[in-house]
Amino acid sequence: MKYTQSNKQKENYLQDHGVLNPHPERVQDELFLANEFFDPQDLLQVRYEMIRRHQIDKVSVLDTSKQFGISRVTFYQIAGLYDSLGLIGLVPQKPGPKSPTKCTEEIIEFVKQQRSQQPDVTWEDLIQELYEEFGVSLHRRTIERRLASVKK
Repeated sequence: MKYTQSNKQKENYLQDHGVLNPHPERVQDELFLANEFFDPQDLLQVRYEMIRRHQIDKVSVLDTSKQFGISRVTFYQIAGLYDSLGLIGLVPQKPGPKSPTKCTEEIIEFVKQQRSQQPDVTWEDLIQELYEEFGVSLHRRTIERRLASVKK
């Protein structure tokens, strides 16, 4: 692919939206090598064409994953997301939890309420009350960090 100003703009756009392929050089599929329309830097296009190559063209998973420079495990993960979510499944997702699992809003409100009613309550007593009320064991720093993030 020739490198032009519009290519740089597209690369910046893909980067800004989190869909820039980190390893375009690994894509060795014939469509991406022979046709300028197919851009190995566009992660969504690469993933879609990879799934299409397997499902429509009936290329084996092993050969498809080699042509697109990924592992078979990654292929199955992407294909599974596409099957369950459609096109949105091709968009990379950040790993990890999206919100606190133990230190919930309800717990933070409880802590705020207890601290306003009893300003001199110790952390040990407060943590014990949390355990008795919610059945959750939390560390003092976890609660402090969560309180600090709520204030922002």
